[in-house]
Amino acid sequence: MHKLYIGNLGESVTAEDLGKTFDEHKIPYTGQFLMKTGYAFVDCPDDHWAMKAIETFSGKVELHGKRIEVEHSVPKKQRYIEKLQIRNIPPHLQWEVLDGLLGQCGTVENCEQVNTDSETAVVNVTYATREQARQIDVHRKENAGAAEKPISIHSTPEGCSAACRMILDIMHQEAKDTKTADEVPLKIMAHNNFVGRLIGKEGRNLKKIEQDTDTKITISPLQDLTLYNPERTITVKGSIEACCQAEVEIMKKVREAYENDIAAMNQQTHLIPGLNLGALGLFPSSSNMPPPPPGNAVGGTPYGCFGAPEQETVHVYIPAQAVGAIIGKKGQHIKQLSRFAGASIKIAPAESPDSKMRMVIVTGPPEAQFKAQGRIYGKLKEENFFGPKEEVKLETHIKMAAAAAGRVIGKGGKTVNELQNLTAAEVVVPREQTPDENDQVIVKINGHFYASQLAQRKIRDILTQVKQTQKSGVGMGPGPHSPGFTEMGRPTQGLTQDHQPRRK
Repeated sequence: MHKLYIGNLGESVTAEDLGKTFDEHKIPYTGQFLMKTGYAFVDCPDDHWAMKAIETFSGKVELHGKRIEVEHSVPKKQRYIEKLQIRNIPPHLQWEVLDGLLGQCGTVENCEQVNTDSETAVVNVTYATREQARQIDVHRKENAGAAEKPISIHSTPEGCSAACRMILDIMHQEAKDTKTADEVPLKIMAHNNFVGRLIGKEGRNLKKIEQDTDTKITISPLQDLTLYNPERTITVKGSIEACCQAEVEIMKKVREAYENDIAAMNQQTHLIPGLNLGALGLFPSSSNMPPPPPGNAVGGTPYGCFGAPEQETVHVYIPAQAVGAIIGKKGQHIKQLSRFAGASIKIAPAESPDSKMRMVIVTGPPEAQFKAQGRIYGKLKEENFFGPKEEVKLETHIKMAAAAAGRVIGKGGKTVNELQNLTAAEVVVPREQTPDENDQVIVKINGHFYASQLAQRKIRDILTQVKQTQKSGVGMGPGPHSPGFTEMGRPTQGLTQDHQPRRK
């Protein structure tokens, strides 16, 4: 079938009028005319008759004093539906995953990315047959089979709320006119990072919004999330006025959570050159750039001829009651996290039945450590193990050769003090440690995510230089300066003591 759009219709034009006009000009059509306000749709048997109708009617035939306009309901470039354009693709979705999804509908002959200014990706896909392409052609405006389609609104908070009200008014009127639904709920999509703070401890925030606005609010389950679709659907049911009031309160909470996260991020990200948090999936992405290869990718790595980065092991200590949230239902969350980060993640057994902290063992290269630890910090925030305006601060341990401890401490503690000033993390090398069976001791790092990451990287830099010094046979006594700080372009003499964290 070939659907036609019939426009510029007067308010008094009926389906019978259109049918009579088609019959008078001997243009066949199938089914009923789908009447809308000012326009209508109808199917022709084939492309020949569709073109004939356009030539016969468009701009040439009057109905109730107006010249009607007739054209294909879908632009020509989209009518050959072996080729589709798919939009709103998450920017961090890997091409292999997208190919797998598209391949479920048929044989993909070609898939190419389209340059756009939007935050999400767009691709043109060519299938072997029209029948295969039809399976996912759900975004055409006349497709009554498409259950839902998201609408993105870009404006000020007030502008977004006003647009939301207008859309709800239109949807309610449409539902009333067509008698297709008794209720039209408002659905809001929000990144999972912010949903925990929207809900509040024991659901208090959400309950208050429901009570204040006289609405019923539900949130899609965590099980519906994937690493490639991190958004939850917030469904609001009530009158138009009530839904609009609830939207204002919901978005106020979501924006507050977002702004708090951005403020925390900005405290330290300027110290880590080239950091792309959107690509790493720690925050909702604001870029349509593709992500870097995952930590366990083979080939095309940024390390070039130097080979794969060295595997690192970090012990992250989390509240004991948070273990279930990190593991997830049937271990789903920890498995997804491990795949996403390209790291091995294990929960160590409790040291005693009443232990308040549990150790998470993360093993992987630097990028994998960044991703895995970032998601662990984020998960604890999402699940309300820390207050809405409270920073997530965790203790992490790194093992190092006992002989290298002096270089981390520095002469008179100078290096460790500079390290703390630079990173805003608390760094402690416990005195009088007994080395383990591998002649290793631990260094403790305590701070928020960015502070901890920067401290870990600087300590790793020091340990790398210690190894290089050992290989070259040069002495490695503690020196007055840290060997790694000049890489950041931050000379040590410029460091201030104003923000030195308290030592244990």
